[in-house]
Amino acid sequence: MKKKISNLKLQKSKAHGYRFTVGRILQIVVALVFLVFVGRFLYIGISKTVNGQNLSQRTQQLYKRNQVLKATRGTIYDKNGLAIAEDSHLYTIYAILDKSSINYKNKPEYVVNKKKTAEKLATVLPMSAKTILKYLNPKHKAFQVQFGAGGSDLTKNQRDKIVAMKLPGIKFLETPSRLYPNGNFASHIVGLAQPEYNKKDGSQSLVGTMGLEAWYDNILKGRDGYRISSVDASENQMPNGSQTYKAAKNGDDLYLTIDSQLQTYLEDRLTYVQQQYDPVSMTAVVEDMKTGKILAASQRPTFNPQTKKGLSKSYRNILVQDAYEPGSVFKILTLAAAVNTGTYHPNEYYKSGSVTIGNATIHDWNNSGWGTIPLSQAFPRSSNTGFVHIERDMGKKKWKSYLNKFHIGQKTGVTLPGEQAGFISFASPVDQAVTSFGQGVNVNVMQMMQAFSSLANNGQMVKPQFVDRVTNSEGETIKGYQIQKVGTPIYSAATRKVILDNMKKVLNKQIGTGAAYKMPGESIAIKTGTAQIANPKGGGYLKGDSNYIFSVVGVTPANNPRYCVYLTMKQPRRMSKPAERILASIFKPIMGRVITLSKNADNSSIAVKTPNLKDMSYDAAEKKAQSLGLNLVKIGSGSKITDQVLTKGQKQESGSKVFVLTSGKITCPDMKGWGIEDLHQFASLSGVKINIDGNGRVQSQSVKPGTTLTAGTKININLKE
Repeated sequence: MKKKISNLKLQKSKAHGYRFTVGRILQIVVALVFLVFVGRFLYIGISKTVNGQNLSQRTQQLYKRNQVLKATRGTIYDKNGLAIAEDSHLYTIYAILDKSSINYKNKPEYVVNKKKTAEKLATVLPMSAKTILKYLNPKHKAFQVQFGAGGSDLTKNQRDKIVAMKLPGIKFLETPSRLYPNGNFASHIVGLAQPEYNKKDGSQSLVGTMGLEAWYDNILKGRDGYRISSVDASENQMPNGSQTYKAAKNGDDLYLTIDSQLQTYLEDRLTYVQQQYDPVSMTAVVEDMKTGKILAASQRPTFNPQTKKGLSKSYRNILVQDAYEPGSVFKILTLAAAVNTGTYHPNEYYKSGSVTIGNATIHDWNNSGWGTIPLSQAFPRSSNTGFVHIERDMGKKKWKSYLNKFHIGQKTGVTLPGEQAGFISFASPVDQAVTSFGQGVNVNVMQMMQAFSSLANNGQMVKPQFVDRVTNSEGETIKGYQIQKVGTPIYSAATRKVILDNMKKVLNKQIGTGAAYKMPGESIAIKTGTAQIANPKGGGYLKGDSNYIFSVVGVTPANNPRYCVYLTMKQPRRMSKPAERILASIFKPIMGRVITLSKNADNSSIAVKTPNLKDMSYDAAEKKAQSLGLNLVKIGSGSKITDQVLTKGQKQESGSKVFVLTSGKITCPDMKGWGIEDLHQFASLSGVKINIDGNGRVQSQSVKPGTTLTAGTKININLKE
């Protein structure tokens, strides 16, 4: 019995020892864990980092919000301030279906009553309630659904109507968009700006993809700003929280040279001809040739930039991206060259109908011709053979030099993307001959407008332009209009008179090709054209009565022209009337509007009053000059203007140079292309002596550009027409 008791005590003693040992081990483990935690907390408290990340910064980030402040894209206006393209927003509607979507007030953020929701949405969306209900009941489980095309591109007005219904679960995605309120309106000139997705931050911004929207994208889009602020758990800004802010810079605005009323009328006439006669393509341009301002321009086919209707079939800007053989309107250039070189002999007779050069025979449009006639009738009759004789009398070298002077085969640099330079085929005597009547030479419409502008400026071409001025978002003019002269005068005032007299004869019913364009009582001069179209499947040209590019160019007033209308029509597929009558249905009403414009016009767009720039900083003066359409030329290395030649209020032609003097070292500028007036201004301010030889514009100078000048330095200048 004693032995059993002793064993029991021994077992109890062992069990007690085990419990003690286990307890002690647990105490040690707990102590170690506690020490680890304490150590970790001390480390975090002192270093404030976990896994290499700063906890203070992470906490700040948790309660910090970065907000991008989107810049507003600049507006494009017509010449009178009518909006042509402006910023807008479109919306896409979607519905949340997942019932786990509950807001912080414990209210549903999902569609509760699908039938009621569908019925109400159907009053705004272009969809039936039945169709909407199908979207709200998808075949497979979905967190949220959209409503297809009918739920996209919603206006703000549509969105506001739906928001007012207070339908649970109905949300909107906002997309930046561009509003083109005039529809088919100079669409290829104005162009398109479309949303572009940014993969980095998921945002969308408008980007110019066509026309002026693309060319001037950098100044139209502006610069986004940002706001970095501290918020509390309820997303409210903390009163003592830090805030970093940079305002968005809205895009600059463009004011175009286009006259909306004239443009709309032109679009209507083009649409009429397109519907009636179905041409493959058409172009139309109205220009103030004195300044180079394009008052109206369009093409067919075209598209509606608001709806994108027709875009897939008319993405090319025919005015600059298509090169074509211009035909007989090109004879204006040939006649100008021949008269100016003294090789035009109007009283010399030739046999019309056909002429043979080598193995090639060139025909008049009237194959039988008009017998033996004087060269004075070649232009009004539009005789190809007559112009072959004129070109041969002139000689290939002189003719080629004038093609270069007219910048044929060179881009105009007009502010539209994708301009094609064209080319001249001039290898053989036949090539040279056919260029005289506009075949074998490829041009774009703007090149022809640039060449025609010489008729208004005594042989001086000016660059066609679409933008009248650029203003910032506060309405301040940043850059005014500047007439941009191209090259030097190509021909004289006397030559111009001969050209215009011949263009007036084209309207003569007996010998002219343009009787259909005659406008009794109005002062106009014209030239018609009928250009063959190269066969795309091989050599030669297409056959058939309609396989031509028909054209007409007209100027007004006839004796001293300022305005020009130029139309082309390619391959009318329903040619139920003669081509000249089809084009006249556009030309005459448009020219009638232009003549009215001409009678009311003044020279305010040509003349600019010189401002007083003395005592201004050069940077401020340059901005001032640019806003008025003048080019400032600095003499001296200083930063403040001390003198100017032209006095305040003195009238200058838009785009002219205004020379100003600053203190410091004077260096010799590159004077190439300067006129005599520019040289006089420079000499007056710099104190140097200039010896001028020749006429026209500076071709060479005896002192190299960059050379330091002192008072009395002599510079020999050579001028050339």
